[in-house]
Amino acid sequence: MSEPARPSFKIPESVLVVIHTPALDVLLIERADHPGYWQSVTGSFDTADEPPQATCAREVQEETGIDIAQLVRAGSARLVDWGLANRYEIYPVWRHRYAPGVTHNVEHVFGLTVPAETPVRLDPREHLAWQWLPWREAADACFSPSNAEAILQLPRRTAPAATKAPKRRPPPRA
Repeated sequence: MSEPARPSFKIPESVLVVIHTPALDVLLIERADHPGYWQSVTGSFDTADEPPQATCAREVQEETGIDIAQLVRAGSARLVDWGLANRYEIYPVWRHRYAPGVTHNVEHVFGLTVPAETPVRLDPREHLAWQWLPWREAADACFSPSNAEAILQLPRRTAPAATKAPKRRPPPRA
């Protein structure tokens, strides 16, 4: 049985996967089609009904060689859906990849925590180089505003539940 053919145009729905270590060093990759453009892993859905988590796994594997399922099974990685969807205008330079009249994309944001020593293997047709940067530097290096904003949210998104909101104690009984 063969796999379904990819649509001739990209689907205007995608994922953004901020790959980071527990110390909040962020993996950035440099686009081959636009040297100097650094980003996190991104990618469009292959089909309109592809689950976003499946898109994450596929794109992370294709772009970095990181096998999310294998790391999760080993207990060394965690993929988290941030419940955030950015709607943005597609840069004109990339609009030809979409059906005529499509000008906006919806991007689902995920965080992927991996060990600091996780090896990275790029597809040279897609990316030229990779680097791990502290989260603030990574945000500054991104060309995409939504990518930079997602990285700036990392400390809040990864904070232990106990530090997110202080617990209220009931008043003492008299």
